[in-house]
Amino acid sequence: MASPYIELPVGERIVKVTNPDKIYFPEIGATKRELVEYYVSVGEGALRALYDRPTHLKRHPDGVESEAIYQKRMPPRHPEWLKTVTVRFPSGRTAEALRVTEVAAIAYCANLGTIDFHPWPVRASDVDHPDELRIDIDPQPGTGFEEARRVAFTAGEILQELGMTGFPKTSGNRGIHVSVRIEPRWDFIQVRHAAIAFAREVERRLPDLATAAWWKEERGERVFIDYNQNARDRTVVAAYSVRARPNAPVSTPLTWDELVDADPRDFDIRTVPARFAKLGDVHAAIDDQAYSIETLLEWFEGDDRGDMPYPPNYPKMPGEPKRVQPSKARDDS
Repeated sequence: MASPYIELPVGERIVKVTNPDKIYFPEIGATKRELVEYYVSVGEGALRALYDRPTHLKRHPDGVESEAIYQKRMPPRHPEWLKTVTVRFPSGRTAEALRVTEVAAIAYCANLGTIDFHPWPVRASDVDHPDELRIDIDPQPGTGFEEARRVAFTAGEILQELGMTGFPKTSGNRGIHVSVRIEPRWDFIQVRHAAIAFAREVERRLPDLATAAWWKEERGERVFIDYNQNARDRTVVAAYSVRARPNAPVSTPLTWDELVDADPRDFDIRTVPARFAKLGDVHAAIDDQAYSIETLLEWFEGDDRGDMPYPPNYPKMPGEPKRVQPSKARDDS
């Protein structure tokens, strides 16, 4: 028996939504249809965040309580108008990843059960040189959004001193992401080095609140600045992306003034469309100017601590210190 479906007009396309009444977010009773319609309603902002970027998909075809499918490759069979781009992983292998060029592509993927969209910090025209520096402010156990907020404002002050403009958003959980457009002149290794330098400066100014320590045993009850989110094939969730949680929270762009008293619990699949209809995309200016990271690279080169560990799935990288927890390293000595 054929599955029930509806057809939604999205720009010049008609997107078929199968099983539209399936409950995807049980805490609030939101359906698959609501998920697809949400992405259409914020389409301008979601497209700006994803446009022309290789994008990974986090799919839950049976709703958020089902097991996630992490999809880095688009299936060979897809509509001819859906674009892809070749990306290279740290292993050296390649894949054809989704390349978002229109809102219909987002709606199409939402129909496949995609809840979270995770774009690379590059454009399809040059997949080896990031155009975005990502500051991922990640609360650790014992800290929460309030501590992340304080760290974010210090990050904003540093960016201002560097002559840069950062654009903050909620992570959809307890964290905050700040995005900075940069000139696509540096490779992933160099942009990651810039992120390390930035994280260390935040840590220097807030030693009791923020940390750049990769190993959890060294972080304590401090907010982690995850510099490794700038490494190749590491992604953060896109602006306007729904998160795969029962209450359907949204990673929501904010102005710095709004961040003063924002509560991430206020932003979900049902509240953000009205906010978007009223305010539009508050990050609409994010592509207006791209910045140099030369000063950050000078900070990194002038720091005798050198490089920091990569994620565990990476091959050993040039200049990387021993990739072992400090406590285990001491035990081996």
